[in-house]
Amino acid sequence: MFQLSDGLFKTSMYYAAMSLEILGVTVICAGVVATTGLFLYRAWIYRDMNRFYGKYRKGMGKAILLGLELLVAGDIIMTTTHGFELHHLTVLGILVLIRTFLSFSLEIEINGHLPWKRPPEAEKD
Repeated sequence: MFQLSDGLFKTSMYYAAMSLEILGVTVICAGVVATTGLFLYRAWIYRDMNRFYGKYRKGMGKAILLGLELLVAGDIIMTTTHGFELHHLTVLGILVLIRTFLSFSLEIEINGHLPWKRPPEAEKD
C-alpha cells in the first residue's frame, strides 16, 4: 500500500511541477504578445512610440517576473519530490540563483530603484 501511495504522490507532484512550468512559459509568452500588441496599438493610434515605451517595458518585465516565479516553483517541486540528490540540489540552487538575479534586475528595471529603497517622491505620501 505504501508503494502505491508513494507512486501516486510522485506522479501527482510530477504533473503539478510540469503544470507550473507550462504555466510559467505560457505567462511569459502571453505577456510578450499582449504587451507588444498593446504597445503597437497605442503607438499606432497616438503616433508616438516614445510615449508608451516605458509602459511597454514595465509590462514586459512584469510578465517575465511572474513567469520566472512559476518556473522556480515548478523546479522546487520537481527537485524536492523526484531528485533529492546533491547533483540535483546543486542544479536547482544554480537555477534559483540565476532566476533570482534576473528577477532582481527586472525589479530594478521596472521600478527604477532598489527593492528596499523607496524613491524620494514616494516618501512624501
